[in-house]
Amino acid sequence: MITSFEMMADQDLSDIRIAIAWPNDVHTIKAVMAAHEKVGITPILIGDVEEMRAIANEINVTLNNKWLISVKSPEEAAEVAVKMAKDDEVEAIMKGKVDTAVLLKSVVNRDHGIKKGGVISHFVVHEMPNYHKLLAMSDGGMNLTPDLATKKEIIATSVVALKKLGIETPNVAALAAVEKVNPKMIETVDAAALKEMNEKGELAGCYVEGPISYDLAMSKESASIKGYVSPVTGEVDLLFVPNITVGNVLGKALVYSANAKMAGVVLGAKVPIILTSRGSSYEEKYYSILLAGLVG
Repeated sequence: MITSFEMMADQDLSDIRIAIAWPNDVHTIKAVMAAHEKVGITPILIGDVEEMRAIANEINVTLNNKWLISVKSPEEAAEVAVKMAKDDEVEAIMKGKVDTAVLLKSVVNRDHGIKKGGVISHFVVHEMPNYHKLLAMSDGGMNLTPDLATKKEIIATSVVALKKLGIETPNVAALAAVEKVNPKMIETVDAAALKEMNEKGELAGCYVEGPISYDLAMSKESASIKGYVSPVTGEVDLLFVPNITVGNVLGKALVYSANAKMAGVVLGAKVPIILTSRGSSYEEKYYSILLAGLVG
């Protein structure tokens, strides 16, 4: 079971090839090269070759000619990366200095894309100094206000990823503001329905608790004070958020106020897609590459 980013960095990922669309920035090339040197991934760099070489020289790394594919624009880079995934030439795709919308447009293209046909969701893993294992969260980046069927699929996809990190039966907390069902709060109704699906075996391979508030999910002390009993309390593997607003706020709060490190990938396509912000740090990009290699 992988419980830290350090353990992620100890894995052998020499069989993983990643297509990077327009990696014409320092942080992306630095992260990709670190992943190559430390875990063995093979990067396929699709972009302006002269500019990529200049960046590599700036940070004192050498790019193998076999890794380089010359294209004229970010749009073309996205198309080439997606085609490589479609043709089984790479196991993951990474966004470089290209708009997310441009890359996703190629991913979901009906004729040439790699969307499986179900739901695409954002799967994030956090490492925090005050939590004893990795804490995943979904979906805070793709689905705005998912309905019950979509929520079920997001959890199922996330559970598959967690199992690939060595978690045999992931504990899922379907978050809400309260732990009792309130018909006026749709997230509580859906959380209870997800728990019922889990109990009936319709959402298998995990343990779902919900509705459950954040404090009861994360703190055994808080749960004890309130007389709340659940095997998920203090042992959460996946925080499942009811909508993108909750996920966005919670994710940023963990990073900026709880000193969490994070890595994230988009799941639901043929291969994992690394969609870190163009302003993301080298460290976030690096660990996201490792995550993609492990859950793909």
